[in-house]
Amino acid sequence: MPAADAALHGFNAFADSTTAEREERTNTMRNEPPVDAAFFQRSLRVTEPDVRYTDIREAPFAIHGLYAPGTEPGLKRMPDSVGRTINETAARLYTNPSGGRVRFATDSRCIAVRMRVPYVTHRTIMPLLTSVGVDVYVREDGRDVYQTSIRPPCDMTDGYESFALFPDRRMREVTLYLPLYNDVTSVEIGLQKDARLTGAQERARALPVVFYGSSITQGASASRPGMSYPAVAARMLDCDFVNLGFASAARGEQSVAAYIASLPCSAFVLDYDYNAPSPEHLRATHRAFFETVRAGHPDIPILMLSRPVIRQTEETRLRREIILETWRAARERGDARVRFLDGYAILGEQGREDCLADGIHPNDLGAYRMAAAVARALAEEC
Repeated sequence: MPAADAALHGFNAFADSTTAEREERTNTMRNEPPVDAAFFQRSLRVTEPDVRYTDIREAPFAIHGLYAPGTEPGLKRMPDSVGRTINETAARLYTNPSGGRVRFATDSRCIAVRMRVPYVTHRTIMPLLTSVGVDVYVREDGRDVYQTSIRPPCDMTDGYESFALFPDRRMREVTLYLPLYNDVTSVEIGLQKDARLTGAQERARALPVVFYGSSITQGASASRPGMSYPAVAARMLDCDFVNLGFASAARGEQSVAAYIASLPCSAFVLDYDYNAPSPEHLRATHRAFFETVRAGHPDIPILMLSRPVIRQTEETRLRREIILETWRAARERGDARVRFLDGYAILGEQGREDCLADGIHPNDLGAYRMAAAVARALAEEC
């Protein structure tokens, strides 16, 4: 392995233990045959002596995709007055910082993270990295490029600290993607004490794209925090974004539509088909939701998606038609900036059956195809 790659892949370390000791301890505790200990990381501690930690709320760190992160306790995606009143499930999820990012520029070779969490989410369709890990992206040739992930230990209970090492020391513009499916009490970033630290450059498109939808939007089945389809689409467009995906809890409530209507944004993606309990519920809420957002944003592009499926059924066709009714009504009123994306077609023809992790939630391949379709449509409209 090249030295640079080895540095990027060797960023996590058990404190005061060798690889052989970690393997023996891991295999003994799990009563399993010998395996690569990197798959079963346990208690971690940053051992770099010259790292200084700073809360992400302090300048020049800039937090994107979250609601009032500089003044609100904890990290959240909307104000309590909205999040706590949508429905019982959404009230537990709006404080998951899905889509939250920290941007800055530094010449520190070490990027450390110290995170505190009130609990640890374990789900069958996504790794712990997705729930509580952090992705590291660096700006290269005008785009954000994935470098590595800061991984949580598998035995964590209330937080962890770990770090990434770059192969050399030079100024880099860094974006850290925060966890998708776990509340986060606090995040501190550790840099070398003598490192330069400045703010990151502003995006060419100042206003974010806002996404509203189900667990698919929030990022279920993504392999890591930077792979939710809204995050991938935003990188393709090189723009900011806000992720208002709520697993099992996006039901087209008017309180959410009114909140989105009040948000400064450059475009809106409406994608809650999967969480509408029935076609009748979808019909009763979809057009009204769209019209509320459109009233607040008369000129922005709005995309509406039907659910991504690998095969059509009578119900998926009915739901698709209901969403098309909203689109047709808008077009008939002269709304030229509304687009419909077919969830069946969005996964493509070749390999479509490999796009879903469990028959419902897109894996990274499915998320990439969804993101590419959304990015193409928005690029044409913006």
